[in-house]
Amino acid sequence: MGTAGSGDVLSGLIGALTAAMPAAPPANPLRQGVYLHGLAGDLAAETIGTTGITATDILKSIPEALRQYQKTITTTPLYNKILPV
Repeated sequence: MGTAGSGDVLSGLIGALTAAMPAAPPANPLRQGVYLHGLAGDLAAETIGTTGITATDILKSIPEALRQYQKTITTTPLYNKILPV
């Protein structure tokens, strides 16, 4: 995740989540953004391997990360403790 532009992807994701949840405490979209960014990186690594991941690869994996996150929050017994995106 230390590739050029990956921080830009992270900050854009956090910004989008913050805009989508204006009434939420600032820590909520921050935590969700970091989690989703990491998950997207993991998904990109599964697809193309850990060598040579680019920010674009992470960005392209965000939709799947969101789908997996949504599935997780609806199937976990801690559903009420995890904030939906």
